[in-house]
Amino acid sequence: MKRIILLFLILLVPQCCFSLEVVYPRKPEVEISSSSTFFAGAADHKKKLTINDKSVPVHSSGGFAASVPLKIGENIFILKSGHETLVYKIIRPEPVSSPLYPKPLIEYEDMKYAQTIRENVPLRSTPVDSGINRISHLQKGIPLVIDAEKGGFYRVVLGADKEGWISMKDVSIKSSGTSLVQLNGYDYVDTDEFYKFVFHLSGRTPWEVVEGEPFLIKLFNVEDQPDNTFVMEFPLHRAVGGKKILGYSGSFSGSDFIVKIRKPIAAAKKPLKNLKIVIDAGHGGKEAGTVGCLGDFEKDINLKFAKLLKDELISRGAEVFMVRDDDSFVDLKDRVDFANNSNSVLFISLHCNSIPDSLDPLKNSGTEIYYYYNQAKPFADWIMNAMVLRLGVKNGGVRQRSFAVVRNTNALSILIEIGYMVNPEDNARLTDSRFQKKTAKAIAEGVENFITKY
Repeated sequence: MKRIILLFLILLVPQCCFSLEVVYPRKPEVEISSSSTFFAGAADHKKKLTINDKSVPVHSSGGFAASVPLKIGENIFILKSGHETLVYKIIRPEPVSSPLYPKPLIEYEDMKYAQTIRENVPLRSTPVDSGINRISHLQKGIPLVIDAEKGGFYRVVLGADKEGWISMKDVSIKSSGTSLVQLNGYDYVDTDEFYKFVFHLSGRTPWEVVEGEPFLIKLFNVEDQPDNTFVMEFPLHRAVGGKKILGYSGSFSGSDFIVKIRKPIAAAKKPLKNLKIVIDAGHGGKEAGTVGCLGDFEKDINLKFAKLLKDELISRGAEVFMVRDDDSFVDLKDRVDFANNSNSVLFISLHCNSIPDSLDPLKNSGTEIYYYYNQAKPFADWIMNAMVLRLGVKNGGVRQRSFAVVRNTNALSILIEIGYMVNPEDNARLTDSRFQKKTAKAIAEGVENFITKY
């Protein structure tokens, strides 16, 4: 009898472990506007998998992915694996085309006055609500002078020879205001961590910090200045002794504008000792992120990598702060505030990648790293070099993108997309505990190399 029960249990195992499951599309009947989409999921790799009778390879882990074209109207897809069959109906609607009319520029006869009504308002170089076009991020209560509008933006006067754009929803119009402020000198404060400048103004005004050599601090609409713009050149290269810049910040306290430039870190036998680093495990709680071929949630995988990286960095002497260390939801603003309040030098956000319907998951793999401020690019490069060398992952590129967690943080900030969860090969690595540990070591090595060698 025991042998019969054991045989029965053995026969049950394959049926439980290798059922055909689809994680994308999320439902068996969906509407997708793209000219193509993809299927991703899990199946028994020992059985033949087909989509509409076309063979689809299954990874040894059980994951699979396949791109399929979509015609206008109804598309039926039949997935078969062994005796299992799933049917999906995808509707591709008729494309809706509408004529594009350029939005007119409306110039005012008289200048108007406005004020920002929330924190971190983007002051942009173009009237477009996306991209790398931000001049600065303004606090709540910054007075503005506007002289035109276009679409949903006001044109902002910045001195006599520069203009900016700000979203109408971010400001309120005032009945009166002043066009210029006065600069009543500035103080330089040398601290252990920062080069600190305090500019004494008669009121708040738009500003810009320009990375480069020299490092420029600009205050706009300042009386008795050339082009109504105060410019201070800070000889960064000479000040830091040829070493890297490790972040800066600019903000108003009352009518004083304060710029802090972080000093370079002194060489040490243990280069990461007491170095403050924030690790941000992407998503969490109600925000699951993308779903992998095997049904894993991105939020859970991100947290595994984050915890391992924390341990690795601490072992090298760093002081590590975790944005989240459990399955909790943290919104973007709170992530940024957490990083800035910790006075961290480095900020690392960990994610796993996804793709839109139009792309083929089998043609998208590897690691990508994103930054916003130019000062963070060398940091991203050193991390990428270490990950490619130690993990053998495909170098998907180091790119500049306007992601909230890397553009609003004062630390050197990067966002790492470790791999693609809907690529079967990448997904197998992302869920492998050995790969997770090696990744933590590689990132930590990249941090150490950046601090010591750049």
